[in-house]
Amino acid sequence: MATINKNLSEFDDLPKINPNWKIAIVKAEWNAEITDGLHDGAMDLLINADVPGHNIKTFHVPGSFELPLGAQWAIEQFKADAVICLGSVIRGETAHFDYVCQAVSQGVKDVSLKHSLPVIFGVLTDDNIEQSRARSGGIHGNKGTEAAVTAIKMLHLRDSV
Repeated sequence: MATINKNLSEFDDLPKINPNWKIAIVKAEWNAEITDGLHDGAMDLLINADVPGHNIKTFHVPGSFELPLGAQWAIEQFKADAVICLGSVIRGETAHFDYVCQAVSQGVKDVSLKHSLPVIFGVLTDDNIEQSRARSGGIHGNKGTEAAVTAIKMLHLRDSV
């Protein structure tokens, strides 16, 4: 959804919220400055969209690599209808970035298909910290907000088919 010169937090009207939806947020602790901003964006959107606070639960994992397993546990233990995975992987000088990004994206997809539930990829994969800041509440909006919008739209789609 994100493109150059686009604010990630701009979206059309949200569909009506089902007050019974349980939404989990799985947040990586690594790059906390960024993931805290993503979490703030997701929470603000969910609360302002009238998702009941008791139906939102945040789970913390050490890093982005652990997001898929955290999402699976959130589905199994919290009985989440949707999971928003929030992380930040910033390119370094080694191939570590490529391995982590590939594993996380594949893992999030696998958990989503395994459980037939929306598991949303709200992971920033940026070249530098400035890009991450711009996408976690800065000039390009907030990818956490976008991920929460996506979760709501996917739940609405699930309930309407």
